[in-house]
Amino acid sequence: MAEKTGNRSRTARELGIKPNMIYLWKKELAENPDKAFPGNGNPIEKELHDLRKDKARLEEEVEILKKAAGIFLNHSKRGTGW
Repeated sequence: MAEKTGNRSRTARELGIKPNMIYLWKKELAENPDKAFPGNGNPIEKELHDLRKDKARLEEEVEILKKAAGIFLNHSKRGTGW
């Protein structure tokens, strides 16, 4: 697609990806054609999996921070020190 149009940036924008992803995919395909695209031929599946994993981790961190903030707030309201 990018080779047909001759414009990687425009093609990337149309696909909703960063322009360097096309370069990386081409390089990966050239270096290792058998393992270039994990995820049953859909290169976005691995990235989506990684993003969902990161999201879950961040949500867990937010919950921990909320609990910690509640603990600090209770201590400061009571005027108790550590």
